[in-house]
Amino acid sequence: MKFWTTLGVLLLAVGALALRLPQRDERPMHTDEAVHAVKFLGLWERGVYRYDPDEYHGPSLYYATLPLAWLSGAHRAAELSEKTLRLTPVLFGVGLVLLVLLARDGLGGVAVLGAALLTAVSPAMVFYSRYFIHETLLVFFSLLFLAALWRYHQSPGWGWAILAGGALGGLHATKETFVFVVVASAAGWGIARLWGRLREGVWPAVLLRRDHLLVLLGAALLVSTTLFTSFFTNGEGPIDAWRTYLPWLERAEGQSPHVQSWSYYFGLLLCTRRGQGPLWTEAFVLALALVGLVSAFLRPKGDAAVRDPFLGRWLGGYTVFLTAVYVAIPYKTPWCLLGFLHGWILLAGIGVAEVVRWGRHWTWRGTVAALVLLGATHLGLQAYRASYPYADSQRNPYVYAHTLRNTLDLVDIVDELVHSGPEGLNTVVQVMARGGDYWHLPWYLRHCHRVGWYAEVPPDAAAPVLIASPEFAPALEAKLGQTHEALGYYGLRPGVFLQLHAERHLWEAFLKAREQSNRASP
Repeated sequence: MKFWTTLGVLLLAVGALALRLPQRDERPMHTDEAVHAVKFLGLWERGVYRYDPDEYHGPSLYYATLPLAWLSGAHRAAELSEKTLRLTPVLFGVGLVLLVLLARDGLGGVAVLGAALLTAVSPAMVFYSRYFIHETLLVFFSLLFLAALWRYHQSPGWGWAILAGGALGGLHATKETFVFVVVASAAGWGIARLWGRLREGVWPAVLLRRDHLLVLLGAALLVSTTLFTSFFTNGEGPIDAWRTYLPWLERAEGQSPHVQSWSYYFGLLLCTRRGQGPLWTEAFVLALALVGLVSAFLRPKGDAAVRDPFLGRWLGGYTVFLTAVYVAIPYKTPWCLLGFLHGWILLAGIGVAEVVRWGRHWTWRGTVAALVLLGATHLGLQAYRASYPYADSQRNPYVYAHTLRNTLDLVDIVDELVHSGPEGLNTVVQVMARGGDYWHLPWYLRHCHRVGWYAEVPPDAAAPVLIASPEFAPALEAKLGQTHEALGYYGLRPGVFLQLHAERHLWEAFLKAREQSNRASP
């Protein structure tokens, strides 16, 4: 049975890779992706990275991407592509499918296969596994932490303690919300122990021996310190890693534009439709998860759907607690749901095992298998739709303040303009946007050598190419006079526009080059 379970999970991992891997450069970079990409360029090109406690999250995403950038063959920023950067979350997303095998002895083969299948095809999991952000790494290290603790619980030893500590260090170096995972893990463990005492009259074993706990914490500290100090070149990094909670607590309390109602995540997962777009739902996962949750807590020890009911109760307590934390916090973005959604997916695997046990005859089990495959197919079709034809559509509920394709038109025009002039890529470009709201353009204009970035109109605003917020138009017209042409407005993201200006002689050279190109093309 172990062989077939392992083989099944490996095949599902291949399927997960096939669903996540193609066309990684087709969708425009989200602002957050572009910010992380520019941060990564500093590490890759100059070997410089310093953790910023106010923004950007932890260093794990950048250091995990570094080997892929080295292997890509790129030598300059302009050669580094979205394909390479987005390969990092793709690989961690596939790793989530494989990691379920660590809990095989506790969950059983059916539950492991069910959880692996639903992880592979969940629309949210697939969609954000193609985003160059920290969330998929956070979920990966969360599962590795839980799985290593579980293996330690089964057979206490230094190896599992070190692995759990390494995962904890990776968690800390990924995102500030790692504390939610740690607290939820402890809460889930406490709930499972208390339930075992009330239901079975015994206290399960204490999780960690004191000496092994010290080893775990030492491994976590080593991994975390190595990354936050940029491999021991920035002594303030670990201090900043804790200082960061001051600004992030303000955002969590609601001092942010990303404040949503308590039901926001449930609306995304249960049922949502935008405009005339398709219906989106992961209710199939949540329905199975509720079955798994009830089974974990109410089935007697000798009649449980999983091999070790304690693991099911631990996962149940962990998931419910983590969900409650994310629901209670006013600050909400759609990718944040991945952390607790994956807990529900693991419970859904237990739910599959429970439903299979409701009937012993092969017809029942065959029917259940067919229904699970049908539900997974529906999820997979939604995942494909979200990641490809609706990858940047406002009708996709997982698309949030996303970059408009009109931005790519702006970048193409700027590229043609600078190549039309005598200075080429050394042409001066000035970008000015209210409040510095010009991100993701630093990534898309990385091939231009002389770009200036401003939060207002600078005194020397007279560059050959100007990109500015519309509210700056009067000031620019007064400053530029008749020297520049206004070339229209381009959407940055919904509700945010920029206006393009070019010097008249550069614009005329651009038109001439376009005319020659059109003549040369049949």
